[in-house]
Amino acid sequence: MLSNIRIVLVQTYHPGNIGASARAMKTMGLTDLVLVNPRCYPDSEASRLAAGAEDVVDGARVVTSLEEAVADCVQVVGASARLRSLPLPHFDEPEAMARELVSHAADDPVALVFGRERFGLTNDEIRCCSHQVSIPANPDYGILNLSQAVQVLAYETFKAWRLRPESEFRHSRPAEERQPTREQLDHFHAHLSRVMQASGFLTQPHARTEAQLQALFARAQPNRKELSLLRGLLRSLEESATGD
Repeated sequence: MLSNIRIVLVQTYHPGNIGASARAMKTMGLTDLVLVNPRCYPDSEASRLAAGAEDVVDGARVVTSLEEAVADCVQVVGASARLRSLPLPHFDEPEAMARELVSHAADDPVALVFGRERFGLTNDEIRCCSHQVSIPANPDYGILNLSQAVQVLAYETFKAWRLRPESEFRHSRPAEERQPTREQLDHFHAHLSRVMQASGFLTQPHARTEAQLQALFARAQPNRKELSLLRGLLRSLEESATGD
């Protein structure tokens, strides 16, 4: 199950932070590392600071977008220290986040996403996530190094995995009851956007309206069967409009 838990680093500037993050991961049994447009990779500094976790660094996958990094994940949690106006579900406590993440990881890939060293994740990148999480810290100095943040959340995840109720993982959930992947949700939201525009509900791009609807479905967490039902409803509305 730990192999289904992915760490995603977005546009890491210092290659040493890749190695230190890999070390933090390996101490907690995590091995799936994805790098989104790193400034320098591969790099000897990353390997040096991995300090025994060079296999995690060497096995890292490099992609060009966060969407690509998390397309197959059913839950994507963005680590963010900043308060945001985006209405995504937010975990105030990493422990609660980790329990839910581990539960989903029993059947499908999930991801923890970390942004740039200097200013973290952009709002557009947060919109690629299903949830946000913050690490409680000293309000007068709550600054964590990237690899330190990875270590804290990796530890909470490993702890949740160790303490998980065995009864929850004796049988895999049926596919239709599991959460949709981010790619499936993206297709749904694109479909919803087309129907809203064709119906006249949206007469011009309304980023805020669409973001609020995305947040609504993120909170509702429809399973794959329910999402298929919603897609069927949208197709029916399209066919009805065409028939008229």
